[in-house]
Amino acid sequence: MKNIGFIGTGIMGAAMAGHLMEAGFSVSVYNRTKAKAEGLIARGAKWCESPGACAKGQDVVITIVGYPKDVEEVYLGQNGILENAASGAYVVDMTTSSPILAEKIFTAAQAKGIHAVDAPVTGGDIGAQNATLSILVGGEESAFTALQPVFAAMGKNLVYMGSAGAGQKAKACNQIAIAGALAGACEAYAYAKASGIDLEKTYQAISAGAAGSFQMSNVVRRGLDGDFAPGFMMKHFGKDLAIGTETSAAYGTALPVLGQVLSEVRQMERQGEGDKGTQALLKYYGIE
Repeated sequence: MKNIGFIGTGIMGAAMAGHLMEAGFSVSVYNRTKAKAEGLIARGAKWCESPGACAKGQDVVITIVGYPKDVEEVYLGQNGILENAASGAYVVDMTTSSPILAEKIFTAAQAKGIHAVDAPVTGGDIGAQNATLSILVGGEESAFTALQPVFAAMGKNLVYMGSAGAGQKAKACNQIAIAGALAGACEAYAYAKASGIDLEKTYQAISAGAAGSFQMSNVVRRGLDGDFAPGFMMKHFGKDLAIGTETSAAYGTALPVLGQVLSEVRQMERQGEGDKGTQALLKYYGIE
């Protein structure tokens, strides 16, 4: 398992593909905007002109693209991955996407003798850069086992969740938890501002105690420093939360906090903050 096709070289993907190259894999890359792959190409990655070309002759094909519609297109579309990957190859979608789509891709891949897994990641740009991502995997356990060396080059916490779609379901749980933690932290500083106490002293007072969290220390901290550059884009967070709300309805459970945070995120997108980092949710609460 030496040859890897990697599709999607954005904030997360470029770092992840780079770690695979450092681990000794031969990596071919495709991205809709070639400029985002230039750094990898300069380091020796082979450029491909389409997702299908990137899938040909590979032992493993990895995708981390934007939205479920993009996932469906690169896997099931004309000149897509499943049309070009060889029988026996492993295809790994690391996008946060729909568990229902993951099951659909698994079934289509199985009919062609291809091993498909859904393996969304958590840890953001920091985790991608440091190769410390959590990787949540759904599909056949034998495929998870076979892909261990590939996953180990990109992450530290590798968890087999169960059958096809289970990785995406676990990622939805992750994003649901983040939604509450992020909005809660933002509300704390909204309260501090409204009540007239210093925001920096508030951070010092609460971030090291029971209110501390990754969202507090690594995301909201950036916003308090005036840094709204994306580690994880607001528009992609909105996509993830929408997956959670839509599938939770299908599974018959109500998630009111998730729905509220999604409405806040959508408002920020309408205000032009979609390409900013999720710390821009502070702006919803009047903190910039």
